[in-house]
Amino acid sequence: MNEPYSPTAPRPPSGPRTSPGTMKMLMCFLAAFVVAQTIGTALFCLYLHMKTDKMEETMSLNEDYVFLRKVQKCQTAEGHKSTLLDCDKILSSFQDLQCKDGEGSKQQPKFEMQKGHEHSHSKGKNETTAAAERRQPIAAHLAGDMNSRKVSVLQWRKTGYAPMSSLISYHEGKLKVERAGLYYIYSQVSFCTKATTSAPFTLYIYLYLPNEADRLLLKGLDTHSTSQAYCDLQSIREGGVFELREGDMVFVNVTDSTQVNYNHGSTYFGMFKL
Repeated sequence: MNEPYSPTAPRPPSGPRTSPGTMKMLMCFLAAFVVAQTIGTALFCLYLHMKTDKMEETMSLNEDYVFLRKVQKCQTAEGHKSTLLDCDKILSSFQDLQCKDGEGSKQQPKFEMQKGHEHSHSKGKNETTAAAERRQPIAAHLAGDMNSRKVSVLQWRKTGYAPMSSLISYHEGKLKVERAGLYYIYSQVSFCTKATTSAPFTLYIYLYLPNEADRLLLKGLDTHSTSQAYCDLQSIREGGVFELREGDMVFVNVTDSTQVNYNHGSTYFGMFKL
């Protein structure tokens, strides 16, 4: 009896089969391993480089120490007798190093000298300013300004021959100081007297105080002449040292301003800083 023919079924593979997921994990692991190996190698190289630098520095220090020990030994009689040391060469090298170091130390103070120069320059500026103040002292001298009306504060004017510092200003008969200190204040007033007047002629120098009564600094009196002449000239002069603050103002007043004589050099008012 004939059996029907059937083809032989394909035989399954005998070995285990690797899945794609496993291959992917294996590749990732290999890549991570390579990266870690590279980083580790780089860190090791860096560490080795730093270690080498430190060893070179240590060896350099050791060489310096050994060289100094040789110099020290060569400076003794025993070292000169030793045949293992070339003391002439060692001492010559040491002297060369000292010369180089000396040149560096000579060049180094340049900045300090420059700083000292700047300091002396600023000091010189201050000395120049002080010298300028000595050449141009803080002072003012004013001549009387004629006024026919009776006034409570005598008026003054600048003259070409008299000093007038920028640190002293003039405002409506008053001198104002722009720098505090000790000042000598002075004034002279010449006046024309008449025998018919019995009251004395009085000269006042006041410190102007805007918020309170003015403070009297100096006061001078002179009686009228008994001469029968129509007008007999007399004068009062006074002066003193006072401590003034910045912004203080002083002025001059008399009992009767219509009797003041304004001839050249007769009536004046001024101050200067001590």
